[in-house]
Amino acid sequence: MPEPVVARCKVLFVLPNFAGGGAERVALTLLVGLDRSSFQPHLAVLEGTGPLRSLLGADVTLHEIGQRRLRLALPALLRLIRRERPAVVFAGQGYLNIALLAIKAFMPRGTRLVLREASTPSLSLPNQPRPRLMAWAYRRFYPAVDLLFCQHRGTEAEMAITFGVPRSKIASLPNPVPTASLRAAAQAPIRQPGPGLRFVAAGRLAPEKGFDRLIELFAGLHTDAHLTIYGEGRARDTLDSLVRRLDLQERVRLAGFTDSLPAALAGADACVISSHWEGLPNVALESLACGTPVIATPESGGIAELAEAAAAGTVVIAPWGAPFRDSMVACRPRPLEAPAASLLPPGYDSESVAASFNAALHRLAGEGDLGYKEGA
Repeated sequence: MPEPVVARCKVLFVLPNFAGGGAERVALTLLVGLDRSSFQPHLAVLEGTGPLRSLLGADVTLHEIGQRRLRLALPALLRLIRRERPAVVFAGQGYLNIALLAIKAFMPRGTRLVLREASTPSLSLPNQPRPRLMAWAYRRFYPAVDLLFCQHRGTEAEMAITFGVPRSKIASLPNPVPTASLRAAAQAPIRQPGPGLRFVAAGRLAPEKGFDRLIELFAGLHTDAHLTIYGEGRARDTLDSLVRRLDLQERVRLAGFTDSLPAALAGADACVISSHWEGLPNVALESLACGTPVIATPESGGIAELAEAAAAGTVVIAPWGAPFRDSMVACRPRPLEAPAASLLPPGYDSESVAASFNAALHRLAGEGDLGYKEGA
C-alpha cells in the first residue's frame, strides 16, 4: 500500500530583501529551522538582493516581488497571499508588520498573521520619521495579530500595556544563534596586529547604532587600542569623514560587511555595542557564542536579561560616557589561537529557539484549521 500523504501547512515568511541586518538573519535562521514535517516553507522578498541570499535552503519556494518600496510592493504581496493561501504569514520588521496587519482583512479567511517585534518601541518609535503616526498605527493594528513574538520582557510589557495586544497573543522568543556553525567559522580568530586592546563592533551603519559616538569616545582611549566596525549602511560616508576628522585612520577601521565576523569576534578582546536602541542585538549573542565578552549600553534592548542569564562579567552594561569608556579600558588583551569556550547562556541556540517557534505554530494549528495544507 502507498504511504499516506502528510498534510503540511504553508508558512510564508516575508522579508524586504536579503540584506545583512539582524532582522533578516533571524528570519532566515527561523526559516531554516522550520519543521518540514508539518510546514511547507515559502519566502516572499520585496527585492531579491543582498548577501544573506546564500542562507536560503533549496527546498524553500521563493517569491520575488520585484519592488523595493513597500507601498508599491504591497498590492503584489497581497495577490501572492491570496493565490498561495498560506496558513501562516510571518514577518519581523515594524513597518512591514504594520503593512501586513493593515491588509489582514483582505487575506484569505483563516490566514494567521504571526509577527516578531524586533525593537523596543518606547526607544525606537520616537526616532521614526513620523513617530506619532507610527505610534497610532501600533495601537490601531497590532491588537489584530494572531501571535506576536517578543525578544525580552520590556517589549512584551510595552506591546500589552501601551499598544493593547492581548497577553494571550504574546510569546517570548530570543534571537536564534547558530552556535555550532559560528564556532566552526571562528576556528582561526582574526585579530588586528599590535600589542594593545582590540575591539569589534558590528551592525547596520545607521544612526541608531551609535557608531559615531563610539568613534568619538574611542579617540580618548590609549593610542595602541584598535576598533574595527563591520557593516554597511547609509551612514558610511559620515562615519568615514568622522574617522578622518579625528585622525583615527590607523586606529579605527570601517571594514564593511564580512562573512568572517565570527573569526573577528573570536579574536577581539570585547565586542562593543553603542546603540541608542535595540531589540536584542544579534552581535552580542554571536560574540558570546564565539567566547568573547560584551560591553553594551543599557538601551540595547534585552541586554539586561542576557546579562542575567550569562556568567558574571561576560556581559557588562555601562551607561554611555565615562562608564562605557572605563569598561573598555578595564579589558585585558587576550590573543587566542582558537576561540575561547562559548559564553552563550542556554536557550539562545538556534535549535532551542526553533523548537519554541515550531511549538508555537503547532499550538496555532491546534486552535483550529490552518487553511491550505499540501496533500490535503
